[in-house]
Amino acid sequence: MLLRRVAVLGGGPGGLYAARLLKLARPGCDVVVHEQGVPDQTFGFGVGLAARTQRRLAEADPASLDDILRNAWSHDMRMRVGDREAGMSVSSLVAVGRAELLAVLQRHAEDAGVKLEFGTRRAADELDADLVIAADGVGSATRGAGDFGEDVEVGSGWYLWAGVDVALPHALFAPERTRHGVFVTHAYPYAPDRSTFLVETDEATWRAAGFDRTTAQLPFDASDDVALDHLSDVFARHLDGHRLIGNRTRWLQFRTVRCARWHDGRTVLLGDAAHTAHYSVGSGTKLAMEDAIALVTALGEADDPGPALTAYEAARRPAVRRLQDIAERSRRWWETFPERLDLPVEQLLVAYMSRAGNVSLDRFAAGTPDVVRTALRQWAGEEPPAGAALADWALTRSLRASTPGQEPDLEAADGAPGARGFDTRVVPDDPPALGATVLDTGTDDRPAGREEVVEEAVARGAAVTGTVWLTGGDDRASVLTRLEVAERLRRRTPALVVVAGPHDLRDLLADGLAADRTHLVALR
Repeated sequence: MLLRRVAVLGGGPGGLYAARLLKLARPGCDVVVHEQGVPDQTFGFGVGLAARTQRRLAEADPASLDDILRNAWSHDMRMRVGDREAGMSVSSLVAVGRAELLAVLQRHAEDAGVKLEFGTRRAADELDADLVIAADGVGSATRGAGDFGEDVEVGSGWYLWAGVDVALPHALFAPERTRHGVFVTHAYPYAPDRSTFLVETDEATWRAAGFDRTTAQLPFDASDDVALDHLSDVFARHLDGHRLIGNRTRWLQFRTVRCARWHDGRTVLLGDAAHTAHYSVGSGTKLAMEDAIALVTALGEADDPGPALTAYEAARRPAVRRLQDIAERSRRWWETFPERLDLPVEQLLVAYMSRAGNVSLDRFAAGTPDVVRTALRQWAGEEPPAGAALADWALTRSLRASTPGQEPDLEAADGAPGARGFDTRVVPDDPPALGATVLDTGTDDRPAGREEVVEEAVARGAAVTGTVWLTGGDDRASVLTRLEVAERLRRRTPALVVVAGPHDLRDLLADGLAADRTHLVALR
């Protein structure tokens, strides 16, 4: 079958980018984008593009990237808790308005010869095409109608996308306590007069503030003005007199989409239609545009798309799976964020950067040494010597009891080297020596990073008195899950928590110590 006609469902960044790349690669192919919306009426605010994504876009299509970057805005990042603030340089990260990004990609798609059709909802089975690329978003009607083996996991927290009509001086993470509970913002500038201002909270706070009622009463295409007004007051000190603005702004719960198959017959899924990654790792647009690159590369010059779609999926799945794992851990970290507000802001920033296991202490310190040294002093009561390998240093610090009720009863731990503590954070791989209850956080039939695995392990650990010893697989994902379980037990129970793990992941375990996820580790 000759590949003469290709239809793209969805005029978002991934669909438009796939259409342009495909038309450039196959000038004789008829490529049409079908978008149910109309130009200049998009919703959303800013979109972030990290340095690595920019490099990949530059390799695939430098002309469109140059135009995107001409409309982009770079920024640093700050975390602010109360009157304390800590920051880091992320100048390689840029943000661009979603409307500007779409305008650039629409123009470049048309310049390549792509036809753009707006204002009509189309279904895959009604299109006269040899290949249908479904880039129709997280609520994909194509995915729902096809045989893709979809699996959708809904997060427990609530969030909304808002904006503000000023460029904030930097990206900002900031929690605010209210009489209802804690709200947290993720905000960043993307234009001279605009910033994204995302707010999230837990369900108890959301309900206590009455937003369950405003959400239920809200028309599908309206903004929750009650919430916007309330949150403008909550975050007033960060807004410098400005008020939050909406664009179909409503409270949502994040949906993590996974699919057993990304293609069904002549139809292939791309971007959020196939998979989603939590907004806290800023990767929705990245994944969609990198999917487009991989899909067009796999299609090559083949006339039969079938084998090419299989090759596309095989090439992309490992990267998507890895990013989804990082994103899910990040989502759960943010959904439990208020539990960490006792930490000093520098240590909280270290905990944030290491939350998903992809930024180590030493790597973070290479770019932000002052913050990391301050955080380690807050954690250990002393700073590491100049030039020290931070993971090795962290593993040799002692554990001592501090404020009653905030630390476990170290005297109750059999075999403790001292009456009130442990000489180092590493203990022998010998649970009976500490009188520990051993819990295996792994399972036979589910990935280590899934929500239900974490919750079940936490529930079992919370029933234990004394010392909890967490063990399981020696792969990276399993160790990260143990550290996540350990942190919840460490913060919610008086248990002494030990995480066992392999020696070759000692950096990961050291990060867990410095971020106060566990009391002790056992290397094997």
